[in-house]
Amino acid sequence: MGKLLPNTGDVHGENPAELARSFVEGLSASMRPVEAVIRELSQSDVPVLLLAEAGAGKHATARRIHEMSRRSAQPFRWFQCSTLKPEDLRVTEGNAEGPLGAGTIFLEELAALSASSQACFRDALLRASGSGLPSGCSARFICGSARDLEVEVKAGRLREDLYYRISGVCLRLPPLRQRKEDIPLLIAHFLRRYAQEFHRPIPELSTEMQRLFEEYSWPGNLRELDNAARILVALGDEHLAMGGLRALLHKPSAAGSASGISLKAASRAASQEAEKELILKALTRTRWNRRRAAEQLQISYKALLYKLKQIGYEGHGA
Repeated sequence: MGKLLPNTGDVHGENPAELARSFVEGLSASMRPVEAVIRELSQSDVPVLLLAEAGAGKHATARRIHEMSRRSAQPFRWFQCSTLKPEDLRVTEGNAEGPLGAGTIFLEELAALSASSQACFRDALLRASGSGLPSGCSARFICGSARDLEVEVKAGRLREDLYYRISGVCLRLPPLRQRKEDIPLLIAHFLRRYAQEFHRPIPELSTEMQRLFEEYSWPGNLRELDNAARILVALGDEHLAMGGLRALLHKPSAAGSASGISLKAASRAASQEAEKELILKALTRTRWNRRRAAEQLQISYKALLYKLKQIGYEGHGA
C-alpha cells in the first residue's frame, strides 16, 4: 500500500491546537457559496486544492470536508509540506496497514514540497486514484496553498503534472476582510474556546471593541482574530487589553503585512498596557508614594523607577 509518516496528529484529540482549527459556518454572502461547495466535495473522494491567504482557514476547511464525508470516523492527518521528505511520501506495495490506507490527508503549502518529494507525491496520487488498489483502501488528499501555484509552475518550482493532478477541484476561500459580517460569529466562537481553555468567564465586548474588530482589515485573517480573542480572555479585562490591541490593530506596518500580528507581539503590547494600568493604580492608592507603591506591586523601588521612566512618568511623585 503506502507509507506516510505524520509529523502531527489526527482530529480526534480535543487539544487546543486542533480546536483552534474548527470550522465556523458564516452568514456572509462570500461564505455561503463556499459552504455549498464544501458540502458537495464531502460527498466525493476527488483531490481538492484550497487556495487562500495565510490564516484564512485552509486547515479548518479541509477538516470540515473530512468531517462531513463518509471518512469522518477515519483519521484526518495534516502535514507541513516544507518538512516532508521523499521517504515520507513514497508508495510501496504490500503494506495495507499504513496511514495511506484510510481517512483524509491535508498537505499544507503544496509549493513548499521539494522536487523529489513532488515526484513521490505524484506517484501517491496515481495510486490513490485507483491504480489497482482495493476499493476504500486509499486516502483522500486535500492540499492548501497561499501562493499562486500557476506562478510556481511557470517558475519551475512546482511540477506541472502534479499541479494539474491536484487542481482538478479548486476552492478559493475569501479573506476575512471580505466576510466582515461573520466577525461577530467568529469572535464569539474564539472567546468561548479560550474561556474554556483558560477556565475563565467569556468576556462581553463593549460597543467600542466590537466596532474596532469590525472596522479593522485583518491582514492576518482568522489567525489574527483568534490571537486577539486569546489576549482578551487571557487578560480577563477588556479595559486592560484595549490599549494594546488598539495600538496593534491600527499599526500601519500591521495593516500592510500579509502575515498580520504575531501572538507574541500582541501579548507583549497588551501586557505592557496592563502593567502600566496596574502601576498607575498602585500609585493612585498610595498618593504617588513610589516606595509604598513598589511594596504593593512586590517589586524593587529601583525597578519601579525604571518602569515609570519607560511609561513617561519618571518626574511625578516623591
